[in-house]
Amino acid sequence: MSARGSGRVVTVASDAGRVGSSGQAVYSAWKGGLIAFTKTMAREMVRKGVILNCVCPGPTDTPMLRAFLDEGERGKRVYEALKGAIPMRRLGEPEDIPGVVAFFASDDAHFMTGQVVSVSGGLTMHG
Repeated sequence: MSARGSGRVVTVASDAGRVGSSGQAVYSAWKGGLIAFTKTMAREMVRKGVILNCVCPGPTDTPMLRAFLDEGERGKRVYEALKGAIPMRRLGEPEDIPGVVAFFASDDAHFMTGQVVSVSGGLTMHG
């Protein structure tokens, strides 16, 4: 990409890397590192025509999240409480993510680099 003078890189991290997640220190640290890496590379590569941005899904209905349901009543309460904390009152679906990735990969995002977009139903919004 650098040699040809253009390119787009879209990383997928997690809101856990932006705001932390109880009981997931290693996961959150890894995702936070990916966010920092994306921002640093965005600064380093922009003059070579390479644009980098990051998508951060929030709680998404995946097998990893559904594993809470196998942990008995406590797991079910955690799962339901998580859904209730999301302003849109539902978990994300895997289908909620590709549109943002496609946007970042498109020419419509030609003046955006080093950005992090949360796809969390409003869970991690801040001003």
